[in-house]
Amino acid sequence: MKTTTTLLGDYEFESVNPNGNKVHIDMRPADEKNGQSPTELLLSALAGCASVDLVQMLKKRKKTVNGLRIETEGTRQEEQPRFFTHIKLHFILESPDATMEEFTKLGHLAATKYCSVAGTLKSEVEHSFEIIRD
Repeated sequence: MKTTTTLLGDYEFESVNPNGNKVHIDMRPADEKNGQSPTELLLSALAGCASVDLVQMLKKRKKTVNGLRIETEGTRQEEQPRFFTHIKLHFILESPDATMEEFTKLGHLAATKYCSVAGTLKSEVEHSFEIIRD
């Protein structure tokens, strides 16, 4: 898996995957933003990952999913590096036939067992870098 991120302006970047799908990254102040910051993208990635798993599990059980919204809240450490110390996902499901028990069980599995983003957040990931001058 690979992405390429390119500077567009002082506070803007574009990240592209091999299929050409683009994500706009914006580090400007909130009132000037046109995209999400990297940390907001992390919260969005976690919510998106868990959502896909949850919807698929509900549909495998022949449940109707009319809507799903995930409100994700993250608390960051005050000093650098300002990593997340707590992240909470609030799942809001619109379904006429999924019971609260099913929703709770499957939401928990989606957010803790099957979501690869959540798995990455709770693991120790080795990352490295290389500096190349063009």
